[in-house]
This record gives sequence, C-alpha cells and structure tokens, in this order.
Amino acid sequence: MSRARIIAGVAGLSLAMTLAACDDGGKHFDRRTQIGAHPVLPAPQQYLIPPIHVAEVVGWGANETPTAPPGMRVQAFARDLNHPRNIAVLPNGDVLVIESQGPNLDPVTRPKNPIVSWVQKRATGQSGAKPKGETNQITLLRDADGDGVPEQRTVLVGHLNSPFGVVFADNFLYVAATDAVLSYPFTPGQTKITAPPVRLTELPGGPIDHHWTKSLTLSPDGKLLYATVGSNSNITENGMEAEKNRAAVWEIERATGRSRVFAGGLRNPNSPNFYPGTNTLWVVANERDELGPNLVPDYLTSVRDGGFYGWPYSYYGQHVDPRVQPQRPDLVAKAIAPDYALSSHVAALGLTFYTGTNLPARYRGGAFIGEHGSWDRDELNGYKIAFVPFANARPSGIAEDFLTGFVGADGKVRGRPVGVTVDRTGALLVADDTGNVVWRVTAAR
Repeated sequence: MSRARIIAGVAGLSLAMTLAACDDGGKHFDRRTQIGAHPVLPAPQQYLIPPIHVAEVVGWGANETPTAPPGMRVQAFARDLNHPRNIAVLPNGDVLVIESQGPNLDPVTRPKNPIVSWVQKRATGQSGAKPKGETNQITLLRDADGDGVPEQRTVLVGHLNSPFGVVFADNFLYVAATDAVLSYPFTPGQTKITAPPVRLTELPGGPIDHHWTKSLTLSPDGKLLYATVGSNSNITENGMEAEKNRAAVWEIERATGRSRVFAGGLRNPNSPNFYPGTNTLWVVANERDELGPNLVPDYLTSVRDGGFYGWPYSYYGQHVDPRVQPQRPDLVAKAIAPDYALSSHVAALGLTFYTGTNLPARYRGGAFIGEHGSWDRDELNGYKIAFVPFANARPSGIAEDFLTGFVGADGKVRGRPVGVTVDRTGALLVADDTGNVVWRVTAAR
C-alpha cells in the first residue's frame, strides 16, 4: 500500500474517531448494567467504521502512582521494564516478571492493516519513546526482606518467543511462549537459567498469530497444565482453518506433553486459575468487537471440561452473531453463558484469587482482575484493577474499582494493567505493560 493511501487511511480514521465522539455511541448507556451474572445486552450494531477512541500513552511522572482504596499503599516494585505483561511468584518468594511483545505475524494483507497497526502502536505506547533494555525475557526480582524494594534483579532467561504464562512445579519452570510450552530444569534460588528448554507441547503460533498471549496454570494435583489460546481474528475474517485449536483452553499432561482441547468457543481467554480449594478452573476472556460500544461484554467464567462458550457463532449463550456465515445452530444450542460480565471492551487479561492476609479480610477469596482497557469504543473503559467478591466459590456481588488512575484527568493514559498476582507477603502485584512498571499494593501500616 502506498504512503499516500496509508496517510489517507489514517486521516479517515481520525475523522471516524471525531464522528464517533459526536455520536451518542452509547454514552447514555449505564455500563453498570453490564457487570454481573445477567448483563444487559443491547441490539447489535454494524458499522463501516466502528467507534474508536485511541488515548495517547504518556507514562507515569516521577511521583505519580495509581490510586488504591483508602488504607492502601501503592509503590513501584520495579521500574524501567520493557513491556511487563505477567508476573509469577516462586516458592522462595522470588518474583518473575515476564517482559514481552507480540511477534507481529500477520501475512494477510488487508487495506485496513496500516491503520490497525497505527492504532495498536498508539494504544500500547509503542509509538512513543522506547523503554530501555530487552524484552521477550523473564526478569527475576528478589526482595528477601519483603519490604517491597528488591535487592537483586537479574535476567533469568532471555531471547524467548513472546512469552506470557509461567508455572513452577517439581523443579521445572514451564514457560508458555506464543508457539510452545517450554520446560526448563530449575531450582528456586537460581538467578539464571543456562540449560536449553524442552519443547513440551507445540501451541498454535504463526504464520498468523492474532491473539499471541498464551497463559498457563497448574492443576491442583500437579499433573496437568492448562494453557489458554486466543482466536486468530475478531470474527473468523482470516478463515476457519486459521482458527484450528484456537479460542480454547488446552489441557497438557506434564509428564508426556500430551494435549487436548479442554474447552472451546472462548474468543481470547487468559489467566487460567483454579479457585482455591476446588477443582474448578476460571478464566477471564475478551469478547468480539465491532457490534457496538456496549457489545460484547468481556467476562469472568468457570470453564467446564468439554464446554463450548459460543465464539464465533454466538455470544453470551445463544445470542447469534449475524456476521458469521454459515451459521452452526447445533453449536449455538450448546453455547454456555459466562458466569460474570465485566462490561464491554475492558480487555480483561489478568486474574488472581486473593489468598493472602496483608489486605483487609473482605478481599480474601475474591478475584482481582487486570483490565487492560479499551480503544475500540468512543468512551474509554477498563484501565484498572477490578475486584469481584466471591462467596461459596462463586461471584457474590458487584465488581468494585480497586486500582485506578491509569487514565489521567487529561484523558491521557499513564499505564495499562495486565497480569496480577499475590506475593509471599500477601501484597498484590500488578504488571503495567505501557507504564513499564510492576506496582505493589499493601495495606498501609
């Protein structure tokens, strides 16, 4: 595509953004009605150019932090990272930060590709100043005294292919790169891995790799890994062959690498976690775009063995997506409605259940969710850590804002939260991939 056509396309996008801002676009829609077990689902809309609002990413000032509820303290656990996407905590308390960028594989040439690329770079901060250091690596942070200031920082392993999920079990570190689950011999206390990995299981990667983040968790009995694999498109525009074994949660046998699709129809599932003390697996998922600013809600859901959750044929149970042809009424009839809506286009990527004791007791057993934030609607949505209370291992109330301030009063983005986890002291850790920070939230003492 010529430079003139790209410029014209970007100009057209800017005009579309302006028009979207003038349109009602759902501004009078109460987004709270899309949080919980029974979200309000307006009629789908279809657009030549859908509403878009790409906020500028400016990063954090020297004295700026996100905002937590009263009685909480927020501090930077680590700065000057290069797109920290996820976090894992080892048995000895060492914190692993997964710094990662996508592989940018998309050989399908479409007129909108240059525009989409511009949008994505602006939304992720890649169009501005680049952070220092390498990415696509795992950085180890050691905070031996638990004061929130790491005494040691090393690159545990580098030169990975867009890593995201990490799990430790039985002296092996499992890393979900974008195209495979890798297994490294590893003993907690090590600060560098030199042994080559074993490719335990191949995962769908290129030549198209639309949703490249592959999350990972361990079964309660330690025998199985569960990996999430997102779709290769918004709504099958790259063809169904490109979606083979995607939009799914995989089950992988640790001893052999044997794998199978555990559950399907999940457009972009992330951060699988077993609810503490149960065998119930939960994920957060990003739903489809371009049906309107208030469709379709992203969600938190338990995942059943053999379950089908609708994508691409339907959403939120049996709500048919009219764009998909030919339809599959047999699969629509089987589609399971998610457990808990989080509102539309919040881009939920992180999930952890709180089992610590540092934060107030009301948070114990509940879910902290990293909402990366929207760009594909006229009003920004997400850009925060949400908290969903649980009772009897089920969501039990309305989601609350827990960590906010990622969008400033000027409408510019300071950071975008992704992975969340709990450290050995009970503090909540948050990976901020455009702020290039890991935040640590504790009760003020």
